[in-house]
This record gives sequence, structure tokens and C-alpha cells, in this order.
Amino acid sequence: MTSLLRTAASRTLVAGACLALLAGCSLFGKENKHPPTELKPISATLSVKQAWKADVGKSGPYVMAPVAAGNVVYVSGKSGAVMAIDATSGQTLWKAKTDIDLTSGPGSDGQTTAVAGEKGAIYAFDKSGKQIWKKQVNGEVLSAPLVGNGLVIVRTTDTRLIGLDAGTGERRWIYQRSQSPLNLRAAMGMVFAGDGIVTGFPGGKLGVLAPGNGVLRWESTVSYPKGVSEIERLNDVTGMPAVYGRQVCATTFQGRVACLELANGQPQWGKDFSSPAGLAQDETSLFASDESSTVFGLDRQNGNERWKNTDLRYRSLGAPTTLGRSVVVGDYEGYVHFLSREDGKVLARMKTDGSAVTAAPVVAGQTLVVQTRDGDVFGFVPN
Repeated sequence: MTSLLRTAASRTLVAGACLALLAGCSLFGKENKHPPTELKPISATLSVKQAWKADVGKSGPYVMAPVAAGNVVYVSGKSGAVMAIDATSGQTLWKAKTDIDLTSGPGSDGQTTAVAGEKGAIYAFDKSGKQIWKKQVNGEVLSAPLVGNGLVIVRTTDTRLIGLDAGTGERRWIYQRSQSPLNLRAAMGMVFAGDGIVTGFPGGKLGVLAPGNGVLRWESTVSYPKGVSEIERLNDVTGMPAVYGRQVCATTFQGRVACLELANGQPQWGKDFSSPAGLAQDETSLFASDESSTVFGLDRQNGNERWKNTDLRYRSLGAPTTLGRSVVVGDYEGYVHFLSREDGKVLARMKTDGSAVTAAPVVAGQTLVVQTRDGDVFGFVPN
């Protein structure tokens, strides 16, 4: 099993450590003393149908998250398959194959699609699926590349961000920072916001970089380490930062959930919270599950709890996504749960292939796209 902790001093992996986000198992390899909550029958109040299904190959020990650009969704599997799928029909628009195993899901702006492979290999494909370049970066890449503004931005597990030219793959800039003594060996999201790149860092930090040269514009603290041991003090930002208007919000493992001013990182509010998967947001609320898989709806203006749902406790929930009047989250058995954004009640439930849904589903057009760890890709459409 792939370890999720790395020490800066020795670069060795701490054996036996794992996180629900990647491996679908209990945190740090401890025996799960809490059995998953058994699902109860529901009276669905939201009609959802499966529109199509595709297969891209298993994820292995990695998080292979789908990404959408317009009405097209891009997916990848560990064995090297990369696919573009029409989200309405489920038709495969193109399929490519890399010459080594992949370690990340794809990033795409609809024109260029990039994935990361073993030993830091980065592949880029054009809008027809033709490989246009392959480059090597010095480091392992678990996070999906961020593609846009003429760039393919790659993040290594030793916290370097590298800006590559989207057309040629030539390096345009590199941002490097000192490592924390211990950090999660997991995918950490990046997102464009305005004219900046928002991303989390180990140690509970959130920052914004300039796309043109990789210069750090600001860095702020989401949460501070607590505890005595290095594992107890682990509090990395998890999932994708959530940006809405002038506000950016993030959550950490063993730390807090907090919102800040996008322009300068000035804190707005924060509260104790620990999420292994990250959060989603809409115009009024934040949605996240904690380590026990209790799902919360929080007021994005002050962090006050609007609701919580305990029906899915200890089901190793993946990252959430909002769709219409629902917030959607997958679990370790491949069930996809649609919860009301207003009160957290279960509106609908769909079954996939029985393997875990750890990556956040994405919305492409009117279709919700879900990828399982066994590599099946499902298109669901609410009625």
C-alpha cells in the first residue's frame, strides 16, 4: 500500500500509514473501531438516472479525479489510459495511452490535457488526443496538473510548483519552498482564481502564486499544528481550495476550516475541523465531511453550522461536489449520495460498481461524472 507520509530529512516513507482520501482505509493504518454505518432505505425525492458508463482502468494507489472543460470530461487510469468523453452522450471523443503508469488524474482547459506519470514524467495532448510533448520533472507528482493561461502547472510531492509552457513543455518558472518535517503524501489541489493560482501547502498554509512567473503573492495560515508528536501535528490543507467571489476557503487534516480574503489572504473566520477529503461550496454554504464521515453544511460567511448528516458515518467519504439543489459525495462501497444543500437530508442514492469513490465527482454540462477506483466512469443526470 502506498504510504501517505513523507519526512523531509530522510525522504523515506512511513510504513503502514494510509488515508481514506487515497486508499479507502482507516487513518494511519489503525484498526477501524467503528464499523461503517449501514445504509437505510430512502424515499428518493430527487430523480437521478444513469445516462452512460465508460471504463478507463483502475486507479491503483492514486486518486484519479475526472476534470471537466465545457461539456467534455477527461479521465485517466493508472495503466496509462487517458480519455476525453462527451458528457451528454458518453461517447469517447479520443483515447490515448502513455508508455508508463500514471500517478495523477488529468488537468485540461479543453485545448491541452496533461497527466503525470511515474518518476515525474509529464505528458501533454492536444484537443484531438495527439501527444504533443513529454517532459520530466525532478520529483514525484500525485496532484493533477493545472492547465490554463498557456501553462501546465505541475506540483511535486516535495512542494515544488513548476510552470511549463502548454505548447512546448519548456519550463517557464519554478516555485520552491522548504518542506515541513512531515506531510501527507497525497494529491493537493490547485485552482485558477482571477489572475492567481490558489493552492494549499503543508503545515496548514494557503497561498496565491502569479501565473506569469510563479512568485508568491501572499501566504496565510488556515490552521496551526497541535499535539506533541509529528503525526499529531500534521495539519496539511486537503482537497481543492473553494473560491467564490472575493473569498477563498480551505480545510485541513487535524486542523480547521477557514475562509480568507482572496486578494490578500486576510482571515475572515476559522473553526476547528478535520477533513481528509476537502470541501465544496455554493453561494451561501460550505460542505465537508470530517474524519468520522459526518457531513456538515456551514455558513460561508461565519462558519456557523447550518446542518449535519450522520447517516454516512465511517463510510470513508470522498471529496464532495455541488449539483443543483444537492451536494454529492461517494463512499467506500461505490454509492453516490445526493444530500440536500438546504438541510442535509438524503435526496437520492445511486450505485456504481461497488468500488470506492474517493475523487470528487465533476459536473460537465448537465451531467454528473463519477469515477470509481476500479476505473468505471459513470454519467448521472438529475431529472
